[in-house]
Amino acid sequence: MVILIKAAQLILSLSILVIIHEFGHFIFSKAFKCRVEKFYLFFDPWFALFKFQKGETEYGIGWLPLGGYVKISGMIDESMDKEQMKLPAEPWEFRSKPSWQRLIIMIGGVLFNLILAVVLYSAVLFVWGDQYLPTKNAKYGISVSETGKEMGLRNGDKIVSVDGKEVEDFNKIVSVIILNGAKTIEVQRNEEPVTVQVKNEIIPKLLKDRYIIALRIPYACKVIGFGKDSPARDAGMEIGDEIMTINGSRLQFYDQFTDTLAASKGKVVSLLIKRGGVEKTFAVKIKEAGVLGIQREYNMAGLFEFKTINYGFFESIPAGISKGYNAVGNYLKQFKLLFAPETKAYESLGGFIAIGNIFPSVWDWESFWNLTAFLSIILAVMNILPIPALDGGHVLFLLFEMVTGRKPSDKFLEYAQIVGMVILFSLLLYANGNDLLKWYNGKF
Repeated sequence: MVILIKAAQLILSLSILVIIHEFGHFIFSKAFKCRVEKFYLFFDPWFALFKFQKGETEYGIGWLPLGGYVKISGMIDESMDKEQMKLPAEPWEFRSKPSWQRLIIMIGGVLFNLILAVVLYSAVLFVWGDQYLPTKNAKYGISVSETGKEMGLRNGDKIVSVDGKEVEDFNKIVSVIILNGAKTIEVQRNEEPVTVQVKNEIIPKLLKDRYIIALRIPYACKVIGFGKDSPARDAGMEIGDEIMTINGSRLQFYDQFTDTLAASKGKVVSLLIKRGGVEKTFAVKIKEAGVLGIQREYNMAGLFEFKTINYGFFESIPAGISKGYNAVGNYLKQFKLLFAPETKAYESLGGFIAIGNIFPSVWDWESFWNLTAFLSIILAVMNILPIPALDGGHVLFLLFEMVTGRKPSDKFLEYAQIVGMVILFSLLLYANGNDLLKWYNGKF
């Protein structure tokens, strides 16, 4: 069920983004009196799932869910319609229009994706406001993964600043460290100030570890479900059991429980549980994964003081623009990491499974629209890259024409389109191959 919910959110989100992107090309084509022959969600090689004709344009839904397209008359695009290009140019064709009009048509998709992101961010802020946990309100400090401990952080540390600057939102600490290339993290440990150095060699691990720094929470462990491979269930535990102690120790924080399990791989641990008011003891053999294979009740209500900012309609618009601007800047920083060999960020490149996995396991409209806005920014940035077959490739050739006064030949554009499509499909195969490898290794 979780997979279906995530898949449905992914398909709906990408469909909205593709339609808006292609509508950007479509509306400017119409404005400059270019004929648009097709407007499709998804690709339709050989056949379409659904189509209809209205005016000069055929609208439809293809069967291959890898994006979408508008086919503009007289343009070298993914349709590779060479026969049309052999005929004399007609006034309604893309190639007959002034270069500045062709440029606007080509950036229309990116422009509409950016506008969509701002509209969505503004709407989310207006409807739900902005709620976050101020870093200073993380009163129990942090819990850290093995990567975090390797950095020099410890469970219970309280983050004071990163590179001497306070991070207001607790959930942004990790992204600030990675994207800003932080060198130091200032923490309070046992009431004493400690400076933790962030070494370059740790960055590749930070990119792969989603739980470097988490919020430290008081211990509570009531079982509400079991995983496929569950030592706890095999030992006789049931849903509703409340784990009171492990190896006779009553715990203060949940990370102490998980650390004990991780240190007990291949060993037997003793669990004191309460079931219907009656206490029982179970001996559980911990496998190499170092977990019990349980799902626990998780409720932070009342534990922490969150901050909520509410926005009126007119206040939400500049706030949405600011949020969109910051999101573009952060994504460009992420993209820059791909070209830094020492980070090995390319190993973290993901495809459709990775994208789908960022959506929540339950349908939540606030999260859905926030993620759709961010994916709209990703689509805009990716499409403006100067790669043939992308909008940015066409823009590059148009700028060359506008500066030099020389238009690239149709034959050159055909070859460039083929090269670009090979590059894109190679990246697509690599990213989704990474997903399959991670899935096979149990990392999803």
